[in-house]
Amino acid sequence: MGKIIPLSEGAFTVDKTKVFVPFDLQKDSIGQRPAGSLLVEIQPFVVITANDILLFDTGLGFKNSEGLLQIHSNLLNHGISPGDVTKVLLSHLHKDHAGGLTGDNHELSFAGADYYVNKDEFKFAFEKGSPSYDTSDLTILKNSDRLKLTEGNGSIDGYIQYEVTGAHSPFHQVFHVKEEGKHIFFGGDVAPQLQQMKTKYRAKYDYDGKKSMDLRKEWWELGKEEKWTFLFYHDIKCPIYEYG
Repeated sequence: MGKIIPLSEGAFTVDKTKVFVPFDLQKDSIGQRPAGSLLVEIQPFVVITANDILLFDTGLGFKNSEGLLQIHSNLLNHGISPGDVTKVLLSHLHKDHAGGLTGDNHELSFAGADYYVNKDEFKFAFEKGSPSYDTSDLTILKNSDRLKLTEGNGSIDGYIQYEVTGAHSPFHQVFHVKEEGKHIFFGGDVAPQLQQMKTKYRAKYDYDGKKSMDLRKEWWELGKEEKWTFLFYHDIKCPIYEYG
C-alpha cells in the first residue's frame, strides 16, 4: 500500500442552515457563532495503491484565492494531477462531501476517474434536494458514463469493499481497502472523528443516531483487533489513526 494523504480544506462551523462558514482556529471563537454550531474539519483523502489513486469524498467545492478548486490545489501540492485520480469513492452526497464533484466548466472535476455512489443514495439526493444536497452538480454526474452505481454491499476490483450503513443518511456507505496486509477504513459521517469512536455519542444530525453510535463501537473494537487504519473526514486534530 502506498501513501495516505489528507487533503484538508480547513475548519468550518455549520448550523441548521447547512452553510459552512470558515473558522480560524487561532482567531475565531465558537461562542460567537449561532447556538448549536458544530466545529468540523473538511478533509477528503487520497490513498495511493498498487493500481489506483483513490479519492474518498470530494470536499466542499470551495476555491482558493487564485480561483482554483481547493481540492485540486491540495492534490497538486502533493504532486498529483486531478486527472491522475482513478476512482472517486463517495460515502454519501451531502454537499460538504460531494461539493467538489464539478468545477466552473460544468464538467466532472476528475475526468479520468470512475465515481462510485450508492444507487439509493443517488436517488434520495434528488428527492431531498437543498439544503443538504446540490442536485445541479449531481445532474452532471448523472449524465456521465463515469458514474458507477453500487447496490448493497460488494467489492471493487477485489480489494475495495463497500458496505451500506445508512445511519447518517438513509443510504450512506463506508469503504474498506485491503492491500499488502494493510486495512484502511473510511467511515464517512458515521465515523467522522476520533473522539466519537471512543465515547458513546448520539448525534442529532444523524438519520439514525443510535445505529451510528453502535456501528462506531463495533468498528472501533474490530479495528483494534485487526489493526485497521482509520480515516476521519471531520477531525480537526487527528485525520488518521492507525492501530498496530
